[in-house]
Amino acid sequence: MFVCYPTLIRFLKDWTLPVAIAVGTISYLTFYYVPQLDDLGNRLGPVMDTIFPVMVFVTLFITFCKVDFHQMMPHRWHAGVLIAQLLLVAVNVGVILYLQTPHSILLLEAVLTCIIGPSAAAAPVVTGKLGGNISTMTTYTILSSVVSAILIPLVFPLLEQTVHVDFFSAFLIILQKVSTVLLLPLVLGWLAQHHWKTLCSLITSTPNLSFYTWAISLSITTGITVKNIVHSSAPLSLLLSIAAATFVLCFVQFAIGRAIGRQLGEEVNAGQALFQKNTALSIWVAYMYLNPVASIGAGCYVLWQNIINSLELWQYRKSVKS
Repeated sequence: MFVCYPTLIRFLKDWTLPVAIAVGTISYLTFYYVPQLDDLGNRLGPVMDTIFPVMVFVTLFITFCKVDFHQMMPHRWHAGVLIAQLLLVAVNVGVILYLQTPHSILLLEAVLTCIIGPSAAAAPVVTGKLGGNISTMTTYTILSSVVSAILIPLVFPLLEQTVHVDFFSAFLIILQKVSTVLLLPLVLGWLAQHHWKTLCSLITSTPNLSFYTWAISLSITTGITVKNIVHSSAPLSLLLSIAAATFVLCFVQFAIGRAIGRQLGEEVNAGQALFQKNTALSIWVAYMYLNPVASIGAGCYVLWQNIINSLELWQYRKSVKS
């Protein structure tokens, strides 16, 4: 028992994200298939809905306590990644408008939610673990959120003519959703660095704290994703197509981002910026503007992107040790 304990701890540290995904999946399926847990599950549901944004908020506050605010300036790679995102959106929308098959349209709309969404609020967390620049990544996350807030109310009404939300209202709603989670912890992180220095020192001296709080959020997100898939009314063939398409998209966006960053000297940052998405916002967008089935795309994407993140972290640890 004592021999296995250090090995177990090392395994959990090395593979935190896959473990979080497994915990979220197993937890939801256990509650789903065990009738005796129905009452407990009904009580825990609202609790998880409350804990999730709190954990994301705490994760970002911890991360922003480490940000060098003097480095938060626009960089060339920001423009390169944003242009790539715009081109991918344009191609995807053009194909959707050309197609006539409902199955194909739903598939591409699911893919679109994973392209048009902003960079994940927690992207600086993983970027920092990979040796990237947290400060410039934070700047990109803010820029990306503003661009997505403009793109989403412009693009989606073209695809679903039944949507009647004016541009300005949608723009403000999206910004509000992003700002609550992203900008407030950023401001608090700045205040901690300048006015709450004891708290800031305590946070920054605790290694990987933000990464483990993010893992808790990922576990909750995974449970919600599995729930959406299990309760979806879409045919299995469509669900499998969406899962496969978002899997491919993950690698496409990752490769394009890395290629842009390689040319501009920011390979890690640009790769994470284009491929790591705010899937919670993408799921909301799908319900707001599109067929709810399209939200499955963002749900699958969050699993794929964190599996890729895990492989990146594994590779990075190997390179550091060698």
